[in-house]
Amino acid sequence: MKTALFIALGVVTVSFVLFWISAARKRGLHAVRPSPFDAGIGFFTNFLDTLGIGSFATTSSIFKLRRLVPDEQIPGTMNVGHALPTVAEAFIYIALVQVDLVTLVAMIAASCAGAWFGAGTVSRWPRRTVQIGMGLALIGAAGFMLLSQLQWIPGGGVALGVSGVKLGLAIAGNFMLGALMTLGIGLFAPCMILVAMLGMNPTVAFPIMMGSCAFLMPTGSVRFVRENSYNLKSALGLTIGGIPGVLIAAYIVKSLPLYAVKWLVIFVVLYTAAMMLRSAMEERAAAAAAVPSTGD
Repeated sequence: MKTALFIALGVVTVSFVLFWISAARKRGLHAVRPSPFDAGIGFFTNFLDTLGIGSFATTSSIFKLRRLVPDEQIPGTMNVGHALPTVAEAFIYIALVQVDLVTLVAMIAASCAGAWFGAGTVSRWPRRTVQIGMGLALIGAAGFMLLSQLQWIPGGGVALGVSGVKLGLAIAGNFMLGALMTLGIGLFAPCMILVAMLGMNPTVAFPIMMGSCAFLMPTGSVRFVRENSYNLKSALGLTIGGIPGVLIAAYIVKSLPLYAVKWLVIFVVLYTAAMMLRSAMEERAAAAAAVPSTGD
């Protein structure tokens, strides 16, 4: 079954790459040149992603603070740009970590269904709705990271998979997390909590969350690409820099003392969330000021 899973992931990946190239050519791919800074963001965020911090919260913070991508395009840009680096992570961790394959496949399928549903909704949202949604999502992401940092999440058990009612809860939970991924809240921290609460070994979370993201991100990204709801230049930069970042983190660095880095990420994410919500308030005020008053 693991071989079949790898084949399926390869088919999904190749299909997404061909679709993205075709769509990008129509937008003038030959004229798009990601900068070294764009690639650097991809390297940095996917390097941390491979080590377990996640890439969405850090990427959205950089995009917002540096004003690199319009707010309404941030979710799509992250999903499209991080898709291929996450596929690389999935191949590595599914091969290395033992996990019950029925649980793995079921949770991956659920996350893909959630991503397809979520992307179809988020890709059509106006700027202000995306700003509010991302602001709340970032607060949620910071909350999950804080729970992990303070070790307030369940410790988990020793099981490599679940069945029965627990499998149903795992499927439902990953469906919701897949939908939230399209809004910009990363799947890593909440998936770790879900796995631990269901009594599974915490290491099992790595192939589950990376496998889920590897399938759901290309799936959801198709909707963002079709709606042209992403920034092509920044997405290419994330991909170009992200894949080397994954390989170096997985095979050379392997682990780092990231306690202080995680605290920094939490504070930056909360600051970015506040900026998103402030931008949404400014959009509302501007819209209200633009409405002409009706005099007597």
